[in-house]
Amino acid sequence: MSDDQISGDKDDGIIEEPMSEALSKRYLAYALSTITSRALPDVRDGLKPVHRRILYAMRLLKLDPESAFKKSARVVGDVIGKYHPHGDASIYDAMVRLAQDFNVRFPLVDGQGNFGNIDGDSAAAMRYTESRLTKAAELLLDGLDEDAVDFRPTYDGGDEEPVVMPAGYPNLLANGSSGIAVGMATSIPPHNAAECIDAAVYLIDNPRAETSELIKIMPGPDFPTGGEIVEDEASILQSYETGRGGFRLRCKWHVEDIGRGQWRIVVTEIPYQVQKSKLIERLAELIETRKAPLLADVMDESAEDIRVVLEPRARTVDPDVLMASLYKLSDLENRFSLNMNVLDHGVPKVMGLREVLKAFLEHRREVVVRRAQFRLDKIEKRLHILEGYLKAYINIDEVIRIIRFEDHPKEELMKTFDLTEIQAEAILNMRLRALRKLEEMEIRGEHDKLSAERDKLVQLIGSTARQLTEVKRQLAAARGVFDPASDLGRRRTLFGIAKEVDEAAALEALVPKEPITVVLSQMGWIRALKGHNQALDKVKFKEGDDLLFCIECMTTDKVVLLASGGKAFTFGADKLPGGRGHGEPIRLSIDLPEDEEIIDMISPKPDLKRLVASQGGYGFVVLETELISQKRGGRVVMNPASGDRFMMARPVSGDQVAVIGDNRKLLIFPLEELPEMSRGKGVKLQNYKRGGLVNENLADVKTFAEEEGLSWTDTGGRNISLPDWKDWVGKRAAAGKLAPKGFNRSGRFVGS
Repeated sequence: MSDDQISGDKDDGIIEEPMSEALSKRYLAYALSTITSRALPDVRDGLKPVHRRILYAMRLLKLDPESAFKKSARVVGDVIGKYHPHGDASIYDAMVRLAQDFNVRFPLVDGQGNFGNIDGDSAAAMRYTESRLTKAAELLLDGLDEDAVDFRPTYDGGDEEPVVMPAGYPNLLANGSSGIAVGMATSIPPHNAAECIDAAVYLIDNPRAETSELIKIMPGPDFPTGGEIVEDEASILQSYETGRGGFRLRCKWHVEDIGRGQWRIVVTEIPYQVQKSKLIERLAELIETRKAPLLADVMDESAEDIRVVLEPRARTVDPDVLMASLYKLSDLENRFSLNMNVLDHGVPKVMGLREVLKAFLEHRREVVVRRAQFRLDKIEKRLHILEGYLKAYINIDEVIRIIRFEDHPKEELMKTFDLTEIQAEAILNMRLRALRKLEEMEIRGEHDKLSAERDKLVQLIGSTARQLTEVKRQLAAARGVFDPASDLGRRRTLFGIAKEVDEAAALEALVPKEPITVVLSQMGWIRALKGHNQALDKVKFKEGDDLLFCIECMTTDKVVLLASGGKAFTFGADKLPGGRGHGEPIRLSIDLPEDEEIIDMISPKPDLKRLVASQGGYGFVVLETELISQKRGGRVVMNPASGDRFMMARPVSGDQVAVIGDNRKLLIFPLEELPEMSRGKGVKLQNYKRGGLVNENLADVKTFAEEEGLSWTDTGGRNISLPDWKDWVGKRAAAGKLAPKGFNRSGRFVGS
């Protein structure tokens, strides 16, 4: 391409620039547009542009609270055509949300027709529904005709729209807001409007008030669907101070007695923005999949009010325990995040509660000044005309003569009586009936009244204190719309304390307590035989398989398998397969690596301890209950060194430890020299030049009481004592001495 062609292209408006630069410029413009014109609310009126435009369009259509309803399609059409050039679906969805009393704490649109419900059903088409403004919306719009706020051209320049609403109350806090922009988001819960107004008034009276004082007046969110906040006060304070945090919200419920010792739970309020139909589906799914063992059935008996009935599995279940289990598994409890990211004069900023209220009050003070100035200008113009009228009445005969006989009465009036053109024009436009004496008295009275009002307005405009007093007066008047004694203004969300409950104990209460014998085979098949004292020699296994471990316990107990890799895996004894077959492989229920094996099986008991040891001779003491795991992947108990492995877990009974390695050396030391831990590598039990506790069939660990002395069981089952056992006492990690004569050749304290 020639230089002439290139220059010709540039003359045609083609701009050459790197792709990365072009993309970054355009994406930045898109991001700023999303942040400022779509996703984030203005701190002054709490509205996003689409909501502001909907309310303004409805006002121009004269859809006041006392007027007749008009089709929603008419409103949406005006919004699209004049102010918001986007799809009708997005505008109608925004309008519907403003009318839903379960979505907005103080609805700004009064809807007639099907505007959706809490089950998640969508609203009817806009051609079927009708709407008008509410009194809460009217308070936001009050002052638009009095130059209270700035206006800007609409998208096509054919009209004007308000930049922000006058906002007669803190709507940002009262109705909250949520939105996702590019790289930032906002999430503000709704609050009680009367409490917000009281907090704002308190801040006017106490400009240095801290957030801790404000939350005594407005203690937390007030959701339209009610519920109960179970967040502690310190967390709430931190959230409001920083503008970031969250609130735990639970459903509201009570126990209903149905006679004969039976009861059920009735849920009357659900957390904010939870669809009731999906909540019911989730609870039904929990019952079907047996993930909620305490819940037997769920029924939706809701009409206009919410009534969800939960039936327990048994009447012995504690209601608090049942609900605590459901809080974790369903949306009967959720968390509403707080992220007060708002636009402060067009700039995104995360504000705390105090900052939000101060920004609102500053806006209201500015509105008061602008409305006062607007009124003052009107009064000045009227007084100017009234002064002209008064001059005319004083010289009424001369005025009549001039009007009747002069060719240019306006100029003559201005010259004769020192009138302005406006005053002269007003005199010429007077009707004859206005010349009566009574009319003159009324004009003098109006002049005096307006003069007094003018003086007050001048004082108001010149005094910040008077402006704030007027803001307080207007807020007090707005508070009447949100009277806490009314159904609209009463606080719906209450505060409670999250009770600590023992769910495990409740689950155990549902399981029949029966004796069982748990059998684990060498090939890893597990099963539970009914009863104790089983004839294990008659238990059948698969071909090539045999018994590995066997314990007696109850169906309410836990069964823990200890693996050579150092992990503990837990089974519920009541969930083990029965003893008629061969059971089922443990690897179906736990994540046991192929290169590891089970070294022991126990049923943990409270307050009982185990001495765990690795083949390298390291060990420590652990509570049996610390071995219980809730995960399929198990719980790490011991961290053996590289090349080492978990070898044994012996019960602790006594105050002395006896350890013998596969080098046949015995060492005895006090149990107190071993640490009690929940997990770790442990400390060295015995020192070995070579070997250690490598072969469990040639090494062992045992604890015993000093007063009883050391003993062992030989291969014949006889109990043999060692009278001079103290000769083998040494310090932990010593080498020890050769085992006494007569000790089991197997190197174990229990003969096999």
